[in-house]
Amino acid sequence: MTVSDEAYAAILGATAQIEWKVLEPHFARGDLLAVDAALDLVQVAAAMMEDNSEAIKGWMDAGQLQVATDSCAADWAARNPDTLWAVVIRPWVLVQERIG
Repeated sequence: MTVSDEAYAAILGATAQIEWKVLEPHFARGDLLAVDAALDLVQVAAAMMEDNSEAIKGWMDAGQLQVATDSCAADWAARNPDTLWAVVIRPWVLVQERIG
């Protein structure tokens, strides 16, 4: 998947570090998607914006993109990590915990 430099920059500019408590309401509504740390959060967001169902399905089938689970939410609530990054691609909020 190729994303234009302008699109990548726009999505990157809308991506921010975020606290779990701000994400909790999105989790409660079921519109929080967890993105595996191995993926590029901006590339995933771009695929969603472009409705790239093939890429999205592949990530979902591999467990790299999924609706945030109760166990993820409980873990984030307990740890309150400062490594969560998010971007809104309506109606979804994509969240990724960056490791390292």
